[in-house]
Amino acid sequence: MIQIHELSYAYPQHGRGIGPFDFSVRSGEMLHMTGSSGCGKSTLARCITGLIPHIYHGTMKGSVRIGGLDTAGTPLWRLAESAGFVFQNPAMQMLGNSVEEEILMGLENLGLGRGEMRDRMDEALERFGLGSFRGRAPQTLSGGEQQKLALAAIIARRPPVLILDEPLSMLDVTAATEFAGYLSELARAGTAIVIFEHRSDYLAGLPGIRIAALDSATAPERTGAPGRWARAASDEKRGPKLNVSGLAVTIGGKNIIRNLSFSIEPGEVTAVVGRNGSGKTTLVRALAGLQKHGGSIDIDAMRPDFGQVYQNADLQLFNASVRSEILYRVKDPDMAWYAWLMETLCLRQYEDTPPLILSEGEKKRVALATVLMRKAAHGILLDEPSLGQDMAHKKMLIDICRGLAARGKIVLFTTHELHLAAMADRVILLGQDGIAADGTPEQVFRDADAWKRAGLFVPPWLTETGQRVITA
Repeated sequence: MIQIHELSYAYPQHGRGIGPFDFSVRSGEMLHMTGSSGCGKSTLARCITGLIPHIYHGTMKGSVRIGGLDTAGTPLWRLAESAGFVFQNPAMQMLGNSVEEEILMGLENLGLGRGEMRDRMDEALERFGLGSFRGRAPQTLSGGEQQKLALAAIIARRPPVLILDEPLSMLDVTAATEFAGYLSELARAGTAIVIFEHRSDYLAGLPGIRIAALDSATAPERTGAPGRWARAASDEKRGPKLNVSGLAVTIGGKNIIRNLSFSIEPGEVTAVVGRNGSGKTTLVRALAGLQKHGGSIDIDAMRPDFGQVYQNADLQLFNASVRSEILYRVKDPDMAWYAWLMETLCLRQYEDTPPLILSEGEKKRVALATVLMRKAAHGILLDEPSLGQDMAHKKMLIDICRGLAARGKIVLFTTHELHLAAMADRVILLGQDGIAADGTPEQVFRDADAWKRAGLFVPPWLTETGQRVITA
């Protein structure tokens, strides 16, 4: 179904790209493409689906054929009948005014009858647990719920070829496990699947899956030394603690957070985990002062000053270059600090590149750099910071978090990456009725009843000994 011959591509903005590649994927086969952040996985996905060269105009050589159709010479509407593509950032493909409309739009384009469309939509809603969101606007969903909707909308069309760019990145552990199993069902039914994914634990062992690694020669190496920075800062004075009391958030008549109370000491790295839609992003927005709420949030009876990295980095990037983005409205910038950030976050080669054309993982690192450049007084809030990051960058991220904590700052991040949460000092597990568990990673991960109450489970590959380790 997919035939790629001597494929290469270079972006016009900076000349970097991918290839050359030669490979094929037959009907019923599943190919898992791995590679470091920025090595070209999303670019290859765009080439396979025809977005390159029809939408992204650079230098493409070689050929891509889907079901016998040459992608360069076939209009996108025709290619869309043969291949479904789920973007790395699901918000980029949300077009409908409601969840139902988002799914029906693609089915209408296939010219299906009303009864067939309704049946496929209902099946997709049930498959991805979206039945209660039928009338909701996609933009009001959580990141994980949007990812489920993007998957539901594409899979409802039943394309013979499925291209998935980081489809597990925002799914909770239960949803990710279930979807990985569903991919096996699709492959057995004859779908050709190419999946680009960092969370390889969920795919390991799937029957018949092939694994291929992209050449990471174009991916920058980390040259900074956050570990030394962390140790040098360890003697800095710690500030007052964060107090959250009776926090409550209602959005669109729905109670997202109910009567949440906790405190966080400076110097502590806290991970917040929970099911998709449990309120993790809403909590971060409330702590940052961006979400109207009941109850109180204070540090020394004052509104905290936090830097925030959004789950969707596109929402906070708007300048013409990475350099101008990071230095935007920073008075008397510390250029030594800027240089350290550029090296440590592997952004030096992108200084003159528009941020929004970078990979999702690179955009997240640019957003992190902009927040760190501003040196918020009390600390930093990171919403799903590991999206699009390979293992080396995840370890670097934890190193930076520990460096901030060593400087007496409060560090809180939300994540579905339980490996990442295991590296924190403290884990807060959110359930439907508030905090289901709160303690060290070892304590929380061993509390099976709490995870059951939260509607999740701890996979056996996370930790067998309770040690805090990140593994591939």
